[in-house]
Amino acid sequence: MMNIYKTENGVLNEVEELQPGIWVKMTTPDAEESQHIVDHYGIDYSDLVAALDDEESSRIEVEDSYTLILVDIPITEVRNDEEYYTTIPLGIIVTADAVITVCRQEVEIFEKNLRFKMRNFSTGKKMRFVYHILYSIAKLYLYDLRNIDKDRTEIEERAGKGTLDTDIISLHELESSLVYFATSLRANNMVITRLMRQNVYPEDEELIEDTIIENNQAIEMTTIYRDIIDSTRELISAVMDNRLNNVMKYLTSITIVMAIPTIISGIYGMNVKWLPFAGTVHGFGIVCLATLIICIITMFWLKHKKML
Repeated sequence: MMNIYKTENGVLNEVEELQPGIWVKMTTPDAEESQHIVDHYGIDYSDLVAALDDEESSRIEVEDSYTLILVDIPITEVRNDEEYYTTIPLGIIVTADAVITVCRQEVEIFEKNLRFKMRNFSTGKKMRFVYHILYSIAKLYLYDLRNIDKDRTEIEERAGKGTLDTDIISLHELESSLVYFATSLRANNMVITRLMRQNVYPEDEELIEDTIIENNQAIEMTTIYRDIIDSTRELISAVMDNRLNNVMKYLTSITIVMAIPTIISGIYGMNVKWLPFAGTVHGFGIVCLATLIICIITMFWLKHKKML
């Protein structure tokens, strides 16, 4: 799918034809759309569709008639029947007349950030447009990182009540998401740093500096949250070990109590005449009562020792 937008009087409108000063947004473009853009702007076909390959790494390639910028953006995907985070490439191609973005799925930053929240936004100011995209990507990483920490906090709160198997799987998936984020953010940081070394208009310096700050903050938060998830996993492991120890302690105490009547009944089952109360009319009741008293005393003693 391909959409074409142009800013007119400060308003972003969708247009039908390719013209100077436009933004071409391509989402999983078909071969016909890709070839049309390739022929019109003189772009290498492999560069245009590079972002459709999940294995492509973030980089900048400067060609004679265009510049290719590849960065990673965060998205959600379903793993183990739940939504978690990963990253996919976003291609930004800057030509003399247009900015072309290519991605294999709809990009959240375009819907939420670019249309409604960008100040001084214009499709004609190509590099500022690129800086806005990179800034919005960094902000989206921060937003998703806070959601990851929120999910981790919920798992941690459940650890005291009863950890589920799904919680352990979720914790692993959250850590996997942070691994994807850490790798992508470091690669994006290299791209942003290289862009900053190029000629930047004075009015755009603050924007790209803010982008670097936000991206570095996302990198730092990713590192912190990975450490916290490690601590949460250790906490859950300790809680589960403690619960197992308590269960084993209770079972051992119950076994001790239950062993008392077993031993006494085994002794009296030998039919030895000199056993206490063996010849007494109410001997069976007396032995049962004595056994019960011994069991109760043992239970109180175990409870005093905090084994029950």
